[in-house]
Amino acid sequence: MPVRQESMHTVNAVRANLESCILGKTFEIELLLTALLAGGHVLIEDVPGTGKTQLIRALARSISGDYRRIQCNPDILPSDITGVSVYHPRDEMFHFRPGPVMTNILLADEINRATTKTQSALLEVMEERNVTVDGETYELPHPFMLCATQNPIDFEGTYTLPEAQLDRFMLRISLGYPDAATERSLLLSHQEGQPVDKLQPVAGMEQIASIQKEIREVYISEPVLGYLLDIVRGTREHPLVLLGASPRAALSFMMACKAYAFLHQRDYVLPDDVKSLTPYTLGHRILLRPESRLDSVSADTLLGGLLQSIQVPVTMRQ
Repeated sequence: MPVRQESMHTVNAVRANLESCILGKTFEIELLLTALLAGGHVLIEDVPGTGKTQLIRALARSISGDYRRIQCNPDILPSDITGVSVYHPRDEMFHFRPGPVMTNILLADEINRATTKTQSALLEVMEERNVTVDGETYELPHPFMLCATQNPIDFEGTYTLPEAQLDRFMLRISLGYPDAATERSLLLSHQEGQPVDKLQPVAGMEQIASIQKEIREVYISEPVLGYLLDIVRGTREHPLVLLGASPRAALSFMMACKAYAFLHQRDYVLPDDVKSLTPYTLGHRILLRPESRLDSVSADTLLGGLLQSIQVPVTMRQ
């Protein structure tokens, strides 16, 4: 099915909104939109002050979705995220008081400053899109997206995210420092206040949900799907890998490629889409063996080697 022009107009309007206040990060914005349209979650890893929170705020304002922010720290409890049942004496019964997770866009800021017990409160949320409190299950609003930020794990007061949680993030991205010209423009644009505060919604959650359904119909041929699977399976078979990409990672990878193709106005996936997204979808899902440090091997270099060793298919839909 060809890409609907109305849908592309909506996506381009959101993209333009984000680029108007998050300068010089065109590709990173594209990755964020890829996760949104594919129904995935995003982990933004970088040093403080690079615009991680502003990017998520800009996205929430652009699509007029409900937005909540959790400032993670060691004192925060799981119930501070999911909600809690409160006893009402007049009714002689418990009533559920929803936590900030009951929203469309949830920002877990500095997620690795929360304890592992609190981090685990998000596992059901990320996978099942619902919350269970005192035996009762409550469905989250749709669409739902978790955007988490984290400082590098060697910063003081941080906790490493468990592998089960990392595997639930569709993409991991990093913004990095802007170049000199972009940083100058950034300073000039902030003289009259935060540009994010001036953003107007250009899409609704119903439109986003509709586009997410379109993404599922994007075509991926057998050769391209085989190429994707060869990369995933290659992470499991590499001698320096202790834990490779899971079947859930493969499914997440495929959906991300479909959304990425859609953003490039195509209704079919190319091998280049798979190659472009490989480090962002699989890099955080690979656990290397201790001996990899002796060879100075990182997840990115390992994936780069895999991409060079796996034959790229030439058969594709035109």
